[in-house]
Amino acid sequence: MPHEMKLGLFLVQAGYNQGAWRDPGVPASGGVDIAHYTHMAAIAEGAAFHFVFCADSPSVSEPDHATIARAGRNDGFEPITLLSALSSRTQQIGLVATATTTYHQPYHLARMLASLDYLSGGRAAWNIVTSAGKFEAANFGEEELPDYDTRYARAKEFVEVVKGLWDTWEDDAFIRDKQGGIFADTNKLHLLNHRGSYFSVRGPLNVARPPQGYPVLVQAGASDAGIRFATEVGEVVFTAEPSLENGKRYYANLKAKVRALGRQEDQLLIMPGIVPIVGRTKQEASEKLQRLQSYTPLDVLITRADQWLGFVTDLRSVNLDALVPEALPPTNFFQSRQKVLLGLAARHNFTWRQLIRLIADSGGHLMVVGTPDEIANTMVDTFDQRAADGFNILPATVPGGLKDFVELVIPELRRRGKFRSGYSGKTLRENLGLKRPPNRFAEADVSSRP
Repeated sequence: MPHEMKLGLFLVQAGYNQGAWRDPGVPASGGVDIAHYTHMAAIAEGAAFHFVFCADSPSVSEPDHATIARAGRNDGFEPITLLSALSSRTQQIGLVATATTTYHQPYHLARMLASLDYLSGGRAAWNIVTSAGKFEAANFGEEELPDYDTRYARAKEFVEVVKGLWDTWEDDAFIRDKQGGIFADTNKLHLLNHRGSYFSVRGPLNVARPPQGYPVLVQAGASDAGIRFATEVGEVVFTAEPSLENGKRYYANLKAKVRALGRQEDQLLIMPGIVPIVGRTKQEASEKLQRLQSYTPLDVLITRADQWLGFVTDLRSVNLDALVPEALPPTNFFQSRQKVLLGLAARHNFTWRQLIRLIADSGGHLMVVGTPDEIANTMVDTFDQRAADGFNILPATVPGGLKDFVELVIPELRRRGKFRSGYSGKTLRENLGLKRPPNRFAEADVSSRP
């Protein structure tokens, strides 16, 4: 496979910028309009993106009515439902659904994701997350989230159960012999009979083994626990890292840990987020950003910043022109993002006001405001210096920001020989260069034969 970067599109109702929903070019009701998502997916598929990525949080994240009233992200679809609809409106692009291990059950989720893999012809992926939103627990009968380590311990067992359920039928178990009257070969059926610290699951799954063996496993954590989890089970890692030098260290560290576990390093792809704001001139790009920044009042920005810093600050009471401290109290919520944001603030000597603005614009991801050539140069440099295997593209607005990227930046990447012009495989695994996992039970049967 040529040395080309992988690209995903981060699907969001209006755009990644906090004020995107107020932009005249953004559909006001896009969050609940399947035609809007279909349009974005079609643009990405036409440009040969590897996948679309659907984030999720099973709660409203704003703490009060004043900020809920002016937030533009509380009317979106549930990811697996949305991607199931998009599976019939696309042909080749991968479909990445976020689903939490904290408030699902393994059997339920294994069944849904296997179904999505069949509906899409082998294009499904699961972004594995542990819940980190302050208000999620109360939607599931709990007062507080489980602590950080407990959430990751549950997640590790959860993923093993889901993979075990996907393996309960061997690939050729369903023979569907009409003449002989045998639908399934039960010699190729394996009960899971899992009993662990968090789950007890008998199996088997009542869906045949997915076309890809397993949907591609995506992971988005960057804390110490998240990194361990990624190296053990992840195949694609979506991370936030705006610093090239830090990105290179993160990349080298993660690949080394993968090798130490006996995995091939090309079987884990590191894809940081990037917010490209494209203009035909630098001034045009800057003016786009300034217009977006004018849409969101300061108190809404402060609430967003409090959230991403893990709800350990009360920014309404601080001097916004004071420098951000080097450390904040530990959080049970977004630990990795707090670390990234504090690191950014330290490197650039940010005041609170500057950090709050940056969070609204980029959420701590790499943001490049400039010409197509400048954006392509940054992406290629990050890729060539081994800080990324590709990128998750987070347009500031959609569909306009996505169209600008596809029409202006993609040709520059292709001119440099860094991005493909079409799809080479049928499944998402094939297009990402990831191997199809063998069935654990079938392998065990073969190894036990004399």
